[in-house]
Amino acid sequence: MIQSMTGFSKATVVLPEKKINIEIKSLNSKGIDLSTRIAPAYREKEMEIRNLLSSRLERGKIDFSLWADKEGTEAVVPINQSAIEGYYRQIREIADKLEIPVPQDWFTTLLRLPEVLSKTEITEIPEEEWTIILKGIEEAVEQLNEFRRQEGETLNRMFRQKIINLRELLTQIVPFEQERIEKIKERITEALEKTISLDYDKNRLEQELIYYIEKLDINEEKQRLTNHLNYFLDTLEEEKRQGKKLRFISQEIGREINTMGSKSNHAEMQKIVVQMKDELEQIKEQVLNVM
Repeated sequence: MIQSMTGFSKATVVLPEKKINIEIKSLNSKGIDLSTRIAPAYREKEMEIRNLLSSRLERGKIDFSLWADKEGTEAVVPINQSAIEGYYRQIREIADKLEIPVPQDWFTTLLRLPEVLSKTEITEIPEEEWTIILKGIEEAVEQLNEFRRQEGETLNRMFRQKIINLRELLTQIVPFEQERIEKIKERITEALEKTISLDYDKNRLEQELIYYIEKLDINEEKQRLTNHLNYFLDTLEEEKRQGKKLRFISQEIGREINTMGSKSNHAEMQKIVVQMKDELEQIKEQVLNVM
């Protein structure tokens, strides 16, 4: 069964003094394209996280976020007092040396400076804590894959309906094929009779008409199109990733439809071809999301 590349998942890990939030978003992409936003305390684990995501998600543009919400007053960002003192002394020294006025609002100036509102110390992550967080990440990954499977089922139903529609449209062309041939014969014969006063070889004309009509024959295109539609359905049942293969098949379907359109030379047949192109375009749009 096919899977979609689009999806979303979120998991929460509750620890004694904080809550870890994990969020994963996925969109379609030719390969695996990872983007991570990880809280500073856990950035040392980025490669481990990336390896996990790459191995379990395989394809897609993946946006991964991990951030912490601390309980109670700990949620307030601490002010780095030593940094403020250092900046204050340096600003006073520079002002005295250059003989320029010091800031009127010290706190507004100092609180905007780097590292004032962030911790500078880096603490090592306890192994027990990381094990719990890693389980949360794996849970989010599994939720995303489940989301992708559900989206894949929706795509599968849509694709099958579109193939049914294309088959039905293909059968609608048949009644117009013989009518088209008769109209072509009539049009050429009438043109000859109006423009040429002398008698012409009707047997030779018949041979030329047969040659001309053979050029407009679409039986081969119809057969190939039928084969491509069947192949598309068979590919939907394959276990391995089918996205690229389905795109190639849809291109071949489009090639046969275009050839039929160029050969149709009949208003009603051309209308049906336009409908077929519309159905195919919807398939092409959604097949980009298939893994």
